[in-house]
Amino acid sequence: MYDAIVVGSGISGGWAAKELCENGLKTLVLERGRMVEHIKDYHTMNMDPWDFKYKGNLPKEEKAKQLKQSRSGYTTDEAHRHFFVNDLDHPYNETKRFDWLRGYHVGGRSLVWGRQSYRLSDIDFEANKNEGVAVDWPVRYADIAPWYDKVEEFIGVSGEKLGLEVLPDGKFCPPMELNCAEQDLRGKMEENYDDGRVLTIGRAAHITGTETFEGRSNCQFRNRCMRGCPFGGYFSSNSSTLPAAERTGNLTIRPNSIVHEVMYDDATGKATGVRVIDTETNEKLEFNAKVIFLCASAIASASILMQSKSERFPNGLGNDSGELGHNIMDHHFKAGAWADVPGFEDKYYKGRRPNGIYIPRFRNIGGETDQPNFTRGYGYQGGASRSNYNEVVAELAYGSEYKEAMTKPGAWRMLLLGFGECLPYHENKMTLDYDKLDKWGLPTVTFDAEWKENEYEMRKDMVDQAVDMLTKAGYTNIQPWDDPGAPGLGIHEMGTARMGRNPETSVLNANNQLHAVPNVYVTDGAFMTSASCVNPSLSYMAFSARAANHAAEQLKNEA
Repeated sequence: MYDAIVVGSGISGGWAAKELCENGLKTLVLERGRMVEHIKDYHTMNMDPWDFKYKGNLPKEEKAKQLKQSRSGYTTDEAHRHFFVNDLDHPYNETKRFDWLRGYHVGGRSLVWGRQSYRLSDIDFEANKNEGVAVDWPVRYADIAPWYDKVEEFIGVSGEKLGLEVLPDGKFCPPMELNCAEQDLRGKMEENYDDGRVLTIGRAAHITGTETFEGRSNCQFRNRCMRGCPFGGYFSSNSSTLPAAERTGNLTIRPNSIVHEVMYDDATGKATGVRVIDTETNEKLEFNAKVIFLCASAIASASILMQSKSERFPNGLGNDSGELGHNIMDHHFKAGAWADVPGFEDKYYKGRRPNGIYIPRFRNIGGETDQPNFTRGYGYQGGASRSNYNEVVAELAYGSEYKEAMTKPGAWRMLLLGFGECLPYHENKMTLDYDKLDKWGLPTVTFDAEWKENEYEMRKDMVDQAVDMLTKAGYTNIQPWDDPGAPGLGIHEMGTARMGRNPETSVLNANNQLHAVPNVYVTDGAFMTSASCVNPSLSYMAFSARAANHAAEQLKNEA
């Protein structure tokens, strides 16, 4: 018997565990994957390209184990492919293509995330209500702002304050530097536009400056983040929240534990615990607790709730609204443009900055920014660099001229890559297939989700505006880019158990509790009522911290 059970040890689960443990709750964290110990298990963290047998490439038989995930390009590198699951061991089904990237191990995808950390604004929280789309968020920015503060101060987010309503400022470590070409585009944008668009450095969960963070040191600009950072320079559960939870003496972590059901007591109207399969022994176990946190990721948490059936909840725990598994969202991207940046041939940069530029949303935020063909908006990520050695490939020369060419960097290139908001469509959904079971006898997930007209109209503008900014900057060889792909590739799955004000149209209340089962909280991407256009992980952390403190307070009041 525990005070609390947390399912999942990634970005959300780590924060839930930290806050619950620091509030004095004996907390069990259940992780379906293997143990990964900070530093000890980052076995490729210091390897160079020549240290890998095939320079990091995988042989065909190994690539075959990640055929679906390899669509992303992230999993085909030997340096970090061990932090992504084997598709053959963990299959799923697609009515429509969905690129589901998963990391089953302690720390989850917090070890391999992009670390871009942005706050939602009231423009985001009020969008559904103002437009009559889906349901209204049951919270506003003022409710979450103190928790954004708490999270940022603990994890370390480097960035620049801008004073924009659409992108609230936070508690920042010093910003990383823009290089000369990025500074040039920033200046050209200030000259050419008066609609509020601005270029800044990305807000990234990397420690910079002189402030100290327990057990962690500053980012070393190695840009080997997806291998696991031995310095703890970027935020992960393994380097940050889980050690904080462990320091309390209240934490128990059990890896290799697949949670597939939340147990429900009809008499009390509350959950009593979870059912687990041990992946090493196939033993079936039950663990009991006063409060349950589902932080397994949007799809996995929804799957657990859907499998948790009872007489009271024949369609899944807390699914009175029928919305469980619906409203899948992700961010659509790979739309923008490349360009050559003339000049600056005498300039270069030092280190491998693990971060790029960011251009905050400047569409549909009022007045002349409002667009006739699409609603919501997008931001741009990207950056400038000097191409290395591209010229020598064509030369195919040897001798002194070749050697001299190898020491000279190529021309400056600039990329503007749009990240757009996807609307919450009820018909974008996941279901469970009980005819196709996995190796543990559990139903597999089937995806049926797609981009729709609003996303495609937005993408046209993402490309057009990227071209326009690069053109007005005087850059050359401008190449538009639009590769819509499929949902999932943004790795920002959201919406399968959305928050709302009405139990008839939503799954969770304003505190991330199931409307009908108040001692079950869901604080991963499943709770998102709309997607915004910014990376959502910082919001997952803030909502997780807020919900965990709410749960702890509820238990104290009941004692």
